[in-house]
Amino acid sequence: MTAAVTAPPRAVAPRAGRAASRTRRRRALLWIATHAIAIALALMFLAPVAFLLLTSLMSDEQALTSDLWPHSWNWGNYADVFAKSELLRWTANTLLYATLGTLLTILSSVPVAYALARFRFRGRRLAFLLVITAMMLPPQVVAVPMYLVWARLGLTDSLWPLILPMLFGDAFSIFLLRQFLITIPREYVDAARVDGCSDLRTLLKVIVPMARPAIAAVALFQFFYCWNDYYGPLLYAGVAQEGWTLSLGLATFKAFHSVQWNLTMAATLLVTAPVIIVFFFAQRVFIEGVTLTGVKG
Repeated sequence: MTAAVTAPPRAVAPRAGRAASRTRRRRALLWIATHAIAIALALMFLAPVAFLLLTSLMSDEQALTSDLWPHSWNWGNYADVFAKSELLRWTANTLLYATLGTLLTILSSVPVAYALARFRFRGRRLAFLLVITAMMLPPQVVAVPMYLVWARLGLTDSLWPLILPMLFGDAFSIFLLRQFLITIPREYVDAARVDGCSDLRTLLKVIVPMARPAIAAVALFQFFYCWNDYYGPLLYAGVAQEGWTLSLGLATFKAFHSVQWNLTMAATLLVTAPVIIVFFFAQRVFIEGVTLTGVKG
C-alpha cells in the first residue's frame, strides 16, 4: 500500500497579516477623507508657526531666503534675544498686568453679572443696556479724557491706569457671565435661601462653583487681551521703558533689528509661546464656557 500524500498546510498567518494591514490602510484613508477639510485648515494654521520656528533657527544670511530649511540650527538666536533686549523685564510687566487685570476683572464682574441675572430691581434693563453700550464703545473715544484724569493723579508712565479701571468690571466679561448665570435654575438659589444663606454666601457657595466654565472663559479672554494689548501700554507707558510690556517691547525690538529677521522671529516665538501653552492646557474649559454662555439669551 502506498502512503497517502498530504499537502502541506498553507501559510494562514501571513495572509491574515496582509488582510489586517489592508484594513488599517482603508481605515486610515477613510479617516483622512472624512477629516480632509479639518486637516487642510490645520495645515494652513500650522504653516506660519512652522515658518516662524524654522526662520528663528536660521543664520542671519539665510533668513527670508528661498531655503526654507535651516542649514545649521542656531539655537543661540534665542540667547541673543535675551542679551539684546529687556525681555525678562517686559515679561514681568506683562505678567503683572495680565494677572492683576484678570483677577480684578473676575472679582468685579461676577457680582455685577449675578445682580443683572438674578435680582429684580427698577432700572435693571437700563443697566444691562448700558453694559452693552459700553461694550460697543471704542476705547479711542475716551482715550483723551481718561489720559487727562490719570495724568492729574500722577499715574501715567506706568501700567496702573490700565489695571485700576478693572476694579469696576469689564463690559464684555459682565455680558458673558450674565448670559451663563441666567441658565442656572433658580431652584438652586431658592434652596440656598431656604437654608438661610445670604445673597453673598449664595453667590460664593452656590453660583460661583456652578459658573466655573464661564469664569474660566472670561479669565482666559481677559488674560489674552492684557497679554496682547499694545495700545494701552503705548499710551500710558510709552516713554517709561521700565513699564513696557511684551507687545510694546517686541514692536521696538523689531524696529531696531528689522534686518535681522532670525532674531525678530525668535523674539516673536518667545512672546507668543506662553499664550499658546496656556490655551493648549485650558482649551477644554474655555470652549465649554464659551458654548454654555450662548444657551439662553
